[in-house]
Amino acid sequence: MTTNGSRTTALTNIGTLVTNDPTLGEGKLGLRHDAAIVFEGGVVAWVGNSADAPAADIGQDMGGRAVLPGFVESHSHLVFGGERAEEFAARMAGEKYAAGGIRTTIEATRAATDEQLQANVRRLLDESLRSGSTTVECKTGYGQNTESELRSTLIAGQFTDEVTLLAAHVPPPEYAGRTDDYVAMACDEMIPACAPHAKWIDVFCERGAFNREQAHAVLSAGVKAGLIPRVHGNQLGEGPGVQLAVEMGAASVDHVTYVTAEDIDALAQSSTVATLLPGADFSTRNSYPDARALLDAGVTVALGADCNPGTCYTTSLPFCIALAVREMHMTPAEAVWSATAGGAQALLRNDIGRLSIGMRADALSLDAPSYLHLAYRPGVQLVRQVWKHGQLTTTY
Repeated sequence: MTTNGSRTTALTNIGTLVTNDPTLGEGKLGLRHDAAIVFEGGVVAWVGNSADAPAADIGQDMGGRAVLPGFVESHSHLVFGGERAEEFAARMAGEKYAAGGIRTTIEATRAATDEQLQANVRRLLDESLRSGSTTVECKTGYGQNTESELRSTLIAGQFTDEVTLLAAHVPPPEYAGRTDDYVAMACDEMIPACAPHAKWIDVFCERGAFNREQAHAVLSAGVKAGLIPRVHGNQLGEGPGVQLAVEMGAASVDHVTYVTAEDIDALAQSSTVATLLPGADFSTRNSYPDARALLDAGVTVALGADCNPGTCYTTSLPFCIALAVREMHMTPAEAVWSATAGGAQALLRNDIGRLSIGMRADALSLDAPSYLHLAYRPGVQLVRQVWKHGQLTTTY
């Protein structure tokens, strides 16, 4: 059936359909069994029982496989040059991670050509799509001067609308010992130049990076330029990042590995999402966040992959879901919600992360009957098909 000039696609005989809409099915995931879903004009047009599915222009019998919303990757660093495999090996041999390793990537990124950076972003986004991520946020932060950050912002914008200016990642080598001078340059020069090409402003509020006052200055300059704040905080130890994010009304504070009871309470009383990045903790042998404490307090939690060359070189949200369940004491349902609807909330998006009527038709199917297999079968390529805007992009 074709209506209003739009071709329709019906997926039928779905073993378990995750809608993330409790009005459409069981629990917070809005689960339906033996279900069907229809896409039309790039959005979800119908959800119901498989036996009741309307005729469509394109029909596919899912053979009992699970269908989920596309994963929403709300934290990634994809514009970079080089790699840091030797640094990873050193950590595995017992060296402790410190934020200073970022400076290695700053040098490599500045030296890379536009074509090299574009090819790297494209490669990593293709990887992300194969793992089921249909929306990907992309940060800058490996240029750390106006020219390089503007270039990184423009390159990221070629691939995603969710561009984050990470204006203050770490002070670059030429500002060694002059962090306040770097902050002044970022506020007065870099942010005004880059803001027209970005949506978000971010800062690494952490020892070895930027303190509370410096981070506040950067975020305030970003907000003045029309950007929405996000924060890297509390990754390496307890610190001011969470409280700063809440004070600034940030959409999310990311990492949140070391938090106090006061931090958890502040998050629970706010709209700021706690984005947990277990892949980074896996790669650095850091402690894992206490997701259970956050969730039990009523904090909204998202899961991100945090792909970057130094501390988490993975694009796989299925891997992060498995880590979240095994190491952070999340249930499989909580982890899946956090990697879909939670990620959407961290990006202030209300059109993705769910498969309810009118939502963007971004979805994936699994070579398994249930979303539970994402944690039950870690390390296995379970994503079989991915749809973006209702169009089948890839099949495995």
